[in-house]
Amino acid sequence: MFKLELGNGRKRLRVLCLGAHSDDIEIGCAGTLLQWFATFPQVEVTWVVCSAAGTRAEEARRSAKALLRGASRTRIVLRDFKDGNFPAQFADTKQFFEELKAGETPDVILTHWLEDRHQDHRHVAELTWQTWRDHLILEYEIPKFEGDLGRPNLFVPLSTRAGHRKVRHLMRHFGSQRSKGWFRPGTFFGLMQVRAIECRAPSGLAEAFHLRKCAI
Repeated sequence: MFKLELGNGRKRLRVLCLGAHSDDIEIGCAGTLLQWFATFPQVEVTWVVCSAAGTRAEEARRSAKALLRGASRTRIVLRDFKDGNFPAQFADTKQFFEELKAGETPDVILTHWLEDRHQDHRHVAELTWQTWRDHLILEYEIPKFEGDLGRPNLFVPLSTRAGHRKVRHLMRHFGSQRSKGWFRPGTFFGLMQVRAIECRAPSGLAEAFHLRKCAI
């Protein structure tokens, strides 16, 4: 399959991860991050969760710390914007993203899909594009009741180890979500297996993203 090599011999990769809720980044791109940790000598990660309060904040922090052990440098930012009401908090969320922009320039940004039907996810994606106008942005996907999975056009084949570690991580760190019928290993393996078919991933596992604009 045709490949777009990220970095071209780069030794350091700076990644900005943006998620609306505590488990979004892990569901959307944990496998890709684990793959990058094993590929690049140095991966610096800024990890941002917009809605994390109470138990969910504790889960988000523990999860991020555990997943990012392979990173050379990390910055974890948690905020407590009201779940389900991001569009109504536009001024505050917009200001928050402008503050994030003041940090180091990322090489790649991982964020929600711009056409996600969850209003919080879509709002984060919209703010991402408004805030970072000249960056490589990859939009990850999250399976949900609304059935809004699209046709992604960028794939990251995962090693068997990365794919299985992603699922174990999700089940271990998000106890508050285990009562939900969709939050189970089969959901996460199933989506990775479908994406693997679409990119012929040797391991049978892959993650997929929407890439809207890229110069090579």
